[in-house]
Amino acid sequence: MPKGFYFDNARCTGCRTCVMACKDYHDHGADEGFRRVIDYEGGGWTVAEDGTLSQDAFAYHISLACNHCANPACAQVCPTEAMHRDELGLIWPDHSKCIGCGYCTMACPYHAPAIDKTLKRSSKCDGCRERIAAGLAPICVEACPLRALDFGEKGELHERHEDYWDEVRGDILPLPEESATGPNLFILPSPAAAENRSGSIANRKELNL
Repeated sequence: MPKGFYFDNARCTGCRTCVMACKDYHDHGADEGFRRVIDYEGGGWTVAEDGTLSQDAFAYHISLACNHCANPACAQVCPTEAMHRDELGLIWPDHSKCIGCGYCTMACPYHAPAIDKTLKRSSKCDGCRERIAAGLAPICVEACPLRALDFGEKGELHERHEDYWDEVRGDILPLPEESATGPNLFILPSPAAAENRSGSIANRKELNL
């Protein structure tokens, strides 16, 4: 069964502990990383003639890595079948087959795969498959101080978060619609995210967008 991440959008404070834990575990450099945090914000404020201030400003954060999609665009375009789903339900590139063509990086709407500049091959989150095989959680899940992240099969996640599962969805702004790739990403949206309020990514430079 495919596995994926549960993300409580209201709990996330954008602290980047998940990002740093992933970097440390995989021994990444400053410009490398499998997980990132999107800062999304919008709204504004107005002053009435009587001086009354009103505002509808909002901000929230999205911790994002590979979503191990049901219909992974990265695997569909891979010419050597290096990008594949393994027996644990996790998607990752077989480096013995990868030729570093970069098609996966162009196809993924979540920008999950990247070409390793040194090794000249695709690299991405594999769900910490060694840890999963040993019965452990991915390092990002274990590190999150607010317990905003969880990982497992959909049925397992449903059982653990049953009280809020009716509100769970696979996309919030600015992520693409879940119909695009069927991400195994289960988001409990914050109030602002649930309203689909228009905004913009505030940290585009950090994300290299």
